[in-house]
Amino acid sequence: MATEFHHILVIDDEPQIRRFLRISLVSQDFAVSEAATGREGLAFVASQAPDLVLLDLGLPDMDGQHVLDELRRMSQVPVIVVSVREQEAEKVRALDSGANDYVTKPFGIQELLARIRALLRQQDSAGASSSALRQQRAGLEIDLTARSVTLRGDAVHLTPKEYAVLDQLARHAGRVVTQTQLLRHVWGPSHTHDTHYLRIVISKLRQKLGDDPHAPQLLQTEAGVGYRLLVDPVEQC
Repeated sequence: MATEFHHILVIDDEPQIRRFLRISLVSQDFAVSEAATGREGLAFVASQAPDLVLLDLGLPDMDGQHVLDELRRMSQVPVIVVSVREQEAEKVRALDSGANDYVTKPFGIQELLARIRALLRQQDSAGASSSALRQQRAGLEIDLTARSVTLRGDAVHLTPKEYAVLDQLARHAGRVVTQTQLLRHVWGPSHTHDTHYLRIVISKLRQKLGDDPHAPQLLQTEAGVGYRLLVDPVEQC
């Protein structure tokens, strides 16, 4: 259950999807509002400031990618795209445009709820303290302030590139960070197509962190899109 009331806006033109999401979210103690068009959704965000937006891309009045662009001009509200569009290019475009996550229809409601809760925890932690830069899960602890990484209490020695990639994933814990974003930040704008660099570093990180790529507990691959660090925020000491 949600620990406090959060307000979620569903922007989707299908009444059945909106009803399903409303029932599922209300059962978890979320407050829910609905918009059937992009313009209606944008007007709601401008006037009501919801805590999170679930955005369909196939809207009747304007493309959801354009809605996302407009949302990002006015707000940093967390956005999860929920769409039937499953092409990698669509996912990458949405994530590069500022979506926090991307779920393909049909989806499992428990997975969607878990992603919503993770984003809201991250948002709440950021609001409570801008220095909440420690993450931990499965024996791994990352302290971005101290630039330290430990695994079950032992220091993990990383190369500068390995640490830089892990740093970016930790700063966006629970979210997909696209290959383009990682390559641009770590290697520079001229290397955004050098995905083999990134694959090598991710492989080395998995080895050093003892993470099984076939059953990841820490580093999850979103095929053709990017990577997600499966860690939970912890309170600052």
